[in-house]
Amino acid sequence: MTVDLDVNALSGNITNFLFILLRTSIFISLLPVIGGKQMPPQFRMGLAVFISLLLTPVVNFTIAENSIPFLIIKEIIIAMALGFAVRFVFLAVNLAGTFISYTMGLSMATVFNPEVGQDTLVSEIFGIMATLLFLVMDAHHDLIFVFVKSFEILPIGKLNIAPLLPEVVAMTTGLFVMAIKIAAPVMVGLLIVQLLTGFLYKVAPQMNIFFVALPLNIFLGIMLMILSIPVFEHVLGISFSDLRGEMIRVLMMAKG
Repeated sequence: MTVDLDVNALSGNITNFLFILLRTSIFISLLPVIGGKQMPPQFRMGLAVFISLLLTPVVNFTIAENSIPFLIIKEIIIAMALGFAVRFVFLAVNLAGTFISYTMGLSMATVFNPEVGQDTLVSEIFGIMATLLFLVMDAHHDLIFVFVKSFEILPIGKLNIAPLLPEVVAMTTGLFVMAIKIAAPVMVGLLIVQLLTGFLYKVAPQMNIFFVALPLNIFLGIMLMILSIPVFEHVLGISFSDLRGEMIRVLMMAKG
């Protein structure tokens, strides 16, 4: 009898562990820095297993055998929603770098040959700066705390998808707004320069304005990027500070 009880208890713990691991592994894979390509897959998987093992004795829920497929789908959706709530900030940084690169002319190679690559040099620089700011602000600690709290706020199987959709749309809209805020100082400055070079071309049409404007745009773009670092830090600082509240808002919306 004791052996049967132990087997049943072990079976229940394994089921709990697998569902916790499902949410944890997807969330970890979408996190910046920790879930990035620079981290070995063994580290990411090991961290997900470690967190899941710690949470298994604490998180308790019951599962009906006929509802397992629906529970898996719900866990995938909520884990992706939480992960993208964080990832959208870094996607906005990448998008801002792409905007600036095209305005400066650094993405000219991708125009003539689209197979060169998708990430621009400015996007990589901005990504490194955003990563350093993310770590300096200890934002990753807050994210892990809220994720652990998510099992209490939104237990497994309690997801309500309908209220979550407007929040996802709002996050997508906020991505473009944040990208424009980051890129605006450089883009506005270069727009003025391009207007001036346009007037110069009208005055001296025999001048090869392309070869004059391209190095000028690159030089002034770099100078404007350096001068706009405080704006970059301010916008990202607000976003990183709000990540904890954004994740909790997603959980409350999903709770219905």
